[in-house]
Amino acid sequence: MENKPRIYDYGIREDVVFGKDVRVIQPVNLYGCKVGDNSFIGPFTEIQKDVAIGDRTKVQSHTFICELVTIGNDCFIGHGVMFINDLFSEGGPAAGDKSKWKSTVIGNHVSVGSNATILPVSICDHVVIGAGSVVTKNITEPGIYAGNPARLMRRHPKQ
Repeated sequence: MENKPRIYDYGIREDVVFGKDVRVIQPVNLYGCKVGDNSFIGPFTEIQKDVAIGDRTKVQSHTFICELVTIGNDCFIGHGVMFINDLFSEGGPAAGDKSKWKSTVIGNHVSVGSNATILPVSICDHVVIGAGSVVTKNITEPGIYAGNPARLMRRHPKQ
């Protein structure tokens, strides 16, 4: 007897709320999220429910945005960026207990470089996160951050 897997369709579910003039390159997996006006979603991207993406924000290919993430206006999310909402606070996955998940808030005018990992944090406006960085703590000062863990490399020019 041959075992057969359960196959789930990917795509854009009807519960996604799109602003005006949003561009989406398929294949994607989008459900229960909001995408602001004039935004762009690249291919091979998953955006889960309870995610809000602001206006004029670009999300590049192969990015995973989990539940409880809010991204501001005029942001750039590079290729292969991973957002995390479960910190494995008890030594393993929360196993479906969403009360243990944490939220992430990204301000306006934030650029996140390719292959960065963003743990549940808050990032203020006017921040650049270098490619491959791991953001483990809140960022409250505008500037350029890089490394693992991400650290301030240079203050924002307007500071």
